[in-house]
Amino acid sequence: MILIKGSILCLILISSTFIGILIAKSYKNRVSDLEEMKNALNILKTKMKFTYEPIPDIFRQISQNTKSSISGIFLDASQKMKNTSAGEAWQDALNSSKTYMKEEDINILNGLHKLLGKTDIDGQISEIELANSFLDRQIHKAIKEQEKNEKLYKTLGMITGLAIVIILM
Repeated sequence: MILIKGSILCLILISSTFIGILIAKSYKNRVSDLEEMKNALNILKTKMKFTYEPIPDIFRQISQNTKSSISGIFLDASQKMKNTSAGEAWQDALNSSKTYMKEEDINILNGLHKLLGKTDIDGQISEIELANSFLDRQIHKAIKEQEKNEKLYKTLGMITGLAIVIILM
């Protein structure tokens, strides 16, 4: 009986610690997603400026060269461009994406849909540069949040588990 109780208490402690680690990891993943999106937008800007390839082809190439959560946005947008405009496809792909980015991050990126595929290359590039400057601020905020909250949630998960174990003893 004591062995079973000890096993259950140990499992509770490990589970709550793991939950704290998962929550803490979401902060790190947000920073990673924002940095990956910034890199992808830089690739988009460069390809638009120098290769003059169609936007769906560029999006497909970017999706092959980026991490899975961000690559999904570009792949989804390139597929949706078969039936709709580039701006609408970008907006739909962003809104249906499953990333660690917050709503404010996605709103910044949604600003690209207004000019994407609708204006000349210089106008689109300037809009991408504007989005990149906003992303720089978001990355800075996300790093501050990560530094502040990552250790907090790891510790909180372990302390919560210890509290539950002490109560159940």
